[in-house]
Amino acid sequence: MSDYFDRMTSQADTEPTTDKAQQATDDPGQPEPATETGEYTPGIVKSTAQELLRYGLLEADRKPNLYQIAITRTAAINRILEPFDLRLKVDDVRGLAFLVVSEQLFREGEENADEWSHPLVRRQRLTMEQSLLVAILRQHFIAHEQETGIGAGEAVVELEELLPQLQLYLGDTGSDTRDQKRLRNLLDNLKNHGIVSDIDANDQVVIRPIITHLANPENLQNLLHHFRRMAAQSEAAEDNGEDL
Repeated sequence: MSDYFDRMTSQADTEPTTDKAQQATDDPGQPEPATETGEYTPGIVKSTAQELLRYGLLEADRKPNLYQIAITRTAAINRILEPFDLRLKVDDVRGLAFLVVSEQLFREGEENADEWSHPLVRRQRLTMEQSLLVAILRQHFIAHEQETGIGAGEAVVELEELLPQLQLYLGDTGSDTRDQKRLRNLLDNLKNHGIVSDIDANDQVVIRPIITHLANPENLQNLLHHFRRMAAQSEAAEDNGEDL
């Protein structure tokens, strides 16, 4: 069974918006089947919850019908999600509805944080290089929002803009081809997390708005501490070399 979190941020870029789940919202007047208890959950709510469990998020510009149900039937969807220790979070300014792990599960696992687990969710693990690129992409996304307004238009960035920033931290390999390949591989990896789109024919990518929640200030602060530790270790190694 594939884990939920990795797919939570994955975008079905090739998936048409008029899928079965989307079609289920077109006729909300359809009669609901009776259940053994005589109670039922409306089909449109079920479809929305299933889509969230499948992909982890809904974007207003991609699946507007399901997104609208998510923000208007949030309480009903959360009742479905509660037994799974998941809940729905909405960023209505950016047009996002996405799943997060219930705070209760975190509180219960505080004493054994390293052993924290969820049967449907795996903690996101990014390499240092991937995390660095996420921080760079977030900087571009925030600059885009400051210029155009939150939720206004797609944040597009060219690879030529990203490459020198990445080289500044990771160094220049001495080969333009290798540097380009490294950047493309990192972007392709982040695409699987739903953070960016495919690289288009003009060597551009779209930064997805979910990045503002995945790359939150706490995560960025941890990345900064990591680089500071690396710098301190490098300086200590150089000092020891001079002493010798």
